[in-house]
Amino acid sequence: MKVICHMISSVDGKIKVSDWGEALYNKSFSGLYEECHNSYRAEAWLCGRVTMSEFANAETPVHEPVTEKVERIAFIADPGADSFAIAADSHGKLGWKSNEIGGDHIIQLLSESVSDGYLLYLQKRKISYLFAGKEKLDLGLALKKLKEHFPIDTLMVEGGGTTNGTMLQAGLIDELSLLIAPVADGTAGGNTIFDVPGLFSAAPGHHLKLLSCEKLGEDVIWLKYACK
Repeated sequence: MKVICHMISSVDGKIKVSDWGEALYNKSFSGLYEECHNSYRAEAWLCGRVTMSEFANAETPVHEPVTEKVERIAFIADPGADSFAIAADSHGKLGWKSNEIGGDHIIQLLSESVSDGYLLYLQKRKISYLFAGKEKLDLGLALKKLKEHFPIDTLMVEGGGTTNGTMLQAGLIDELSLLIAPVADGTAGGNTIFDVPGLFSAAPGHHLKLLSCEKLGEDVIWLKYACK
């Protein structure tokens, strides 16, 4: 499976586009971002819990009554699905009004510490889930299980910075696709493309190899880097 981290940032590396003004982002940059995403023809995209909770389809989960323990095995709700929205949600905090986002079937990546009632909730919603770790997510294991259970050859990782940074640090990202918007954010302490507090400071930086540089519309620059 090829893993591509696809992001848009300001010139100072910030990724919270609401700080730039929603109208500016939606008018000038969101279409370019989606065009570049679609050019990879990936079968799946992945975000962390915080990013996923911002989708209109998200809701607060209601844990179902439990009569017996739910086995910690993969649950494949739609065996015929061929495109996927993947949520890294270790402790099972996300809820969904339906089992798809924009036509992409939702897969939850969970630790085994989630409650039986939450698993029954996902089953009732016909949302697929996989387990990758006892108390917290092992994203390397998660990728192996995704490849085992679903027809995914190319996966787009589209942060939060913590999810992106964790995967980069673990050596799980093959390519970085980065759109640089002509915006100076200037927000102190804002989220960045790769953001794992306390981790990178104790580890060497990751050297990337430039694959291409292209000027798009709206003065956006599209950079592609190999990460391995």
